[in-house]
Amino acid sequence: MSIKRREFLLLLGGSAGAVALGSLGGCDKKDTLQQGATTENSFLFQPIKGAIPLETAGFKPEQQKENYSTYEVVDDLVLPQGFQYQVIAAWGDKVGDSRFGYNNDYLSFVPTTENEGYLSVNFEYISAIPWMQTYQQVIGKSLPFAEVKTALKKNASGKNEINAYALADNDSLKAKIKEICSEALLDQGLGIISIRKTGAGKWERTNSTSDRRISGISGLEDKRYLKATGPAVTVFRKKQGEGYIDKLGDRIIGSFANCAGGTTPWGTVLSAEENFQAQVPELVYADGTSLDPSKRPFALGDEELFGQGNVFGLAGNKYGWIVEVDPANPNDYGTKHTWLGRYHHEAVGVRVETGKQLAFYSGCDRRGGHIYKFVSSDGVTNPKDKANSQLLQKGMLYAAKFNADGTGRWIPLKADTPVDPDIPSNIAGNIIRLPKGATSQKGKVNFQPLPEPIEGVNLQITKDEEISFFKQNYKKLGDLYTGNSEEQQGAILIDAHYAANAAGATCTARPEDTEIAPNGDLYISFTSGSPDKEGGPDIRVFKSPKGEAPYEYGWVMRLTEDNNDPAADKFKWQMLATGGEPAAGGMGFANPDNLLLDRSGNVWMVTDMSSGNMNSAVKNRVNDQGKPANISGLFGNNAMWFIPTRGKEAGKAFLFATGPMECETTGLCFTEDEQTMFLAVQHPGESNGTRIQQASQSREFLVTTTTGEEFMQTRQVPIGSNWPSKTPNSPPKPAVVAITKSSST
Repeated sequence: MSIKRREFLLLLGGSAGAVALGSLGGCDKKDTLQQGATTENSFLFQPIKGAIPLETAGFKPEQQKENYSTYEVVDDLVLPQGFQYQVIAAWGDKVGDSRFGYNNDYLSFVPTTENEGYLSVNFEYISAIPWMQTYQQVIGKSLPFAEVKTALKKNASGKNEINAYALADNDSLKAKIKEICSEALLDQGLGIISIRKTGAGKWERTNSTSDRRISGISGLEDKRYLKATGPAVTVFRKKQGEGYIDKLGDRIIGSFANCAGGTTPWGTVLSAEENFQAQVPELVYADGTSLDPSKRPFALGDEELFGQGNVFGLAGNKYGWIVEVDPANPNDYGTKHTWLGRYHHEAVGVRVETGKQLAFYSGCDRRGGHIYKFVSSDGVTNPKDKANSQLLQKGMLYAAKFNADGTGRWIPLKADTPVDPDIPSNIAGNIIRLPKGATSQKGKVNFQPLPEPIEGVNLQITKDEEISFFKQNYKKLGDLYTGNSEEQQGAILIDAHYAANAAGATCTARPEDTEIAPNGDLYISFTSGSPDKEGGPDIRVFKSPKGEAPYEYGWVMRLTEDNNDPAADKFKWQMLATGGEPAAGGMGFANPDNLLLDRSGNVWMVTDMSSGNMNSAVKNRVNDQGKPANISGLFGNNAMWFIPTRGKEAGKAFLFATGPMECETTGLCFTEDEQTMFLAVQHPGESNGTRIQQASQSREFLVTTTTGEEFMQTRQVPIGSNWPSKTPNSPPKPAVVAITKSSST
């Protein structure tokens, strides 16, 4: 289904000046139309050719078979004719007293003067294959990967993992594991670099005193601890509890798994910690304390490097938060605001209006994750006042309940909220996970039977009747968590995902970006509707264009608060776009991720197909079980799309760029004058590492025209990547680029 033209035109409605679009910050917006529509800016472009036929590609259905019978994938950032890109910084470059990290993601440009400012960069995670393969070549020193792998092979369990935290401090294996994990966590977190545009139109780094890194090990040795605010601080300060306590109180070592984010009107940057559970335990006890570090052991193999926090004894409950940093303050190493909740944060949409309460929106990027809203207790006086950061220290966190009729409400995550989980039969995959509760099953009078908890903490519910039993035993969220009122609220926020499950928040389809439109509406990208062992989306809400569920290829939703009030407790929602093939009712993209609204309300979007799916051969449309096959490989490399909101092409998707091999394009943002777009290219070569001797494969794809006729495409696919240098056999490196229109065009 195409984005409804009327709905996108609503983006331009309302008073744009009344809303401070904090999610864009200094990265403002641009007016761009094409293919006959008028435009007044420099980003007019001719769409590039993608891997499959599109209604916007300029070929009639009868021409598509001939023009798409062959296709060559390119290991480069491919842009429209007349556009160019410049690498601003890449993995390993110097930043302050540290280095530019790995897998750059969210970008925020906060200007200081004309054509100059701070570029803040998230570093999400390390891709084990290319990181280990190229570390010595890029960084200039070696790490003991081989020695540690050999030692782990001696495990009696046969697993390539170990609880390194329990090893003696003088154990040589522990020292080697610390060395590897220090470097891995150093390459995650945040970075701030100063840049300016030269008179020749090129961007250069100025290496100011504010340039710095906030890494996964900040505070471990340099005492640059992160701070925290809100109710969870009372849990961090516990001297004893049900679980593991790191004895650091409210001091926090580092930030990692930093995915997307947001920028406030007062010039601070928000960084979202997402898949932290790969490095530390996620689950917590009823008092909010962490599982023991042994529950996420260090693991090293040829294709994996997990449990990086294990050897340092990092407490899992201190990760999974939103981190606020002032890029202009060289002494600011970040504050985690716990009222915003702990879960797999993807992005932050900031709505700040004079005289109203502040609202932050964020999604939990997991299968079955929720949409959340934090509302401050106090109102905003001046959107640009740095004192607004204090508004994040008091308020309420809500989770969204989507009704199938297009209405919804916000559920407060607090102790007196009723327990009312959704039933598994309404969820793709028939599974929902719930907190075990504050009282053990053993010896409880009239306790109804429930499944055995996962890791002693988590319940896996697969039958509708088990929900009834759960509700009989737990009436309110306060029954599931312990402590005084402040500690109990802290525990709920620490366990936000499972608390939201218990409260009946809607399980959704990997919510990624949350962007505020000029009229105050919230736009949400949902990347994938497939389930896994963690959960899945509500099948009454997340459907294919033909009404089928589960559906893999994603959606874009518009959410409108009642009376356009950021503090409203009810809302309306509508799906505006669906991924998938045009012939099946999709718009031609798969798995939408980051969104950017330019200042005319047009939408820029990047995609997040998994590295393992990209360009995987599709020879049949039906699998061995007679069910529809996964056709993700059809869509080629991850890409950037443009969706105009006015003119005769409004509501159509145009292909602006495709990324290098096995990469994800992320973090797109504009400068204030919208003459430059910054873009992060993450994990090139993630599956195959360095491309050797220009290796490539020929693969076959059963493609359809936009009208549904099938034909076979032969596609040439590079194996691995040499981006950004593009020199044969050179190491792939994540990097940030500046995209501009060529001066000659």
